[in-house]
Formats: sequence, C-alpha cells, structure tokens
Amino acid sequence: MTEIIVPEMTGKVIACIDDSQYAESVCDYAAWSVARMNAPLSLLHVLDKDETSMAQNFSGSIGLGAQEALLQELADLDQRRARVALEQGKLMLQGAAQRVESKGVRNVETRQRHGELVDTLVELAPETRMLVVGKRGQRSASSHGHIGSHVESVIRALHKPVLIAQQTFAPPQKIMMAYDGSLTMRKGVHMVAASPLFRGIPCHLVMVGADTDVARAQLDEAVAVLTNAGFETSTAIVAGEADIALTQYQQQQNIDLMIMGAYGHSRIRHLILGSTTTAMISKTTISLMVLR
Repeated sequence: MTEIIVPEMTGKVIACIDDSQYAESVCDYAAWSVARMNAPLSLLHVLDKDETSMAQNFSGSIGLGAQEALLQELADLDQRRARVALEQGKLMLQGAAQRVESKGVRNVETRQRHGELVDTLVELAPETRMLVVGKRGQRSASSHGHIGSHVESVIRALHKPVLIAQQTFAPPQKIMMAYDGSLTMRKGVHMVAASPLFRGIPCHLVMVGADTDVARAQLDEAVAVLTNAGFETSTAIVAGEADIALTQYQQQQNIDLMIMGAYGHSRIRHLILGSTTTAMISKTTISLMVLR
C-alpha cells in the first residue's frame, strides 16, 4: 500500500474578501480556523482588471475625431473607476480586519493586489496553509444553485485545502468526510488527524457504493487513523449517485461541514461525465472543505 506522506502544515490562512454577501462568513470561518490552528491570518482582496475597465473598440463605428475624444473620455473614466475600486477594496479589507479582530484574532495582515485571482493565489501558494473563499463572489452572489466563476478554477490550480463558506457561519458540531479510499482522501484523513482544526469534533466517514469487504477494510483503515488521533468517528456506506447520496446523509445526520477530495478524474473525463466535486459545491447548503 502506498505510504502516506502528509506535508508539513505551516503557513497562513488566506481569506478572500470581496463585497458579496459571503464576505462576513468568510471572515468568521477564517477567524475560527486561525484560532484553532494557531496560524497567522492574511485577508486578501484582488482587483480584477474587468472590474475597473470599460474601454471598448469603436474603430470604424464613429468618426476619427469623435472616436479619439470618446476614447480619451473612457480612459479618464477608467482611471476614476480604478481609484474608486481601490478605495472600496481598502474599506472592505479594513472592515474585514475589524470583524476578525473583534473575534480575538491579532496581527491580521491585509493585502490588496491587482490582477487575476487565480494567478495571485498560485503566487501566494508557498505561504498558504489553507484558503477560505465564499461559495459565490459579488458577480454571481444571487445565482442560487451555481458556484462562483472563480471557485472551480481556484480549486484546480491551488494544491492546498480550500474551505468554501456558505452565507452564514456557526462553529461546526459535526463533520463528514466523503471517503472513497483514493490516495487523495487517504492523505486527507491523515491531514485531518494531524491538524487541530477539527479536533474534538465528531467525524462521519461516508462511502458511496456497494457494501463490500474491500470498502469496509478501507473505512476501517481510515477510522484507525482518526481514532488514534482522538476523534470520535462513525462510518456509513450508502448507495446511489454520489452527490445525491452524500447530501441526503448530511441532511439526515445534521452535518455542519463536509470534507471531500477534488476532481479525481482527468479534465477530459470531467468534461464528458461531469464532476462530483462541482455537483457537491453547487448543491450542498453547508460549507465544504476541498482537498487536493
């Protein structure tokens, strides 16, 4: 059996802040996480170019003189919009810092970057221990049943645990791991066991599929790891489509937070068959931690 090597769990919790209705929950999850892990917190706001630019190509649609005047006016407007967006971001970060500080977090770092969110997070990956993001950002905050435009790209690009927050926060009283015996989730069990983040919280290990000796053996192996770390564990094997069966179990057992692996199949297979990970992020009404 493949030896499980758990990476050293050091670095910062990075929380992505925007002006969506998920921002407060992101702050609360980040504050709760750093308190339990005794980790530093960095609040990050990224100014996307699309948020500050209105320039368009009017070539050929209007006369040359009018075109130059209009383009200059649009350029000036872009500059004003960029300044407003910059100040708005600073205010959001200030408000987020005040919120987490009110919950006892000290020495909070705030960062504002220009560029693409995914590129920025990849750049910061070496110092990242865990990422906290909202399920949807400002642009898609009202698109119920959908995930934010950046969330899937972030999960695919960043090989760090990603905690996807719902709109409201309460300290988890029960967690569940969607366990499939894969290397990712075997490593995930060891990561959960080694981290103080969920210590003391009852954990349900749930497999979807046939109740076989192999499945039971895989569950027993995972239970042993968690039990040795002091976790109270429960196990279940459920039948059906993974996203539906896992959601039903979560609702029946009043689970507060779910942990699962990310995108176990190739990109091509995902395009053809879809992804349990994406389906779970879209459908679940609780916060979700995704492991790579």
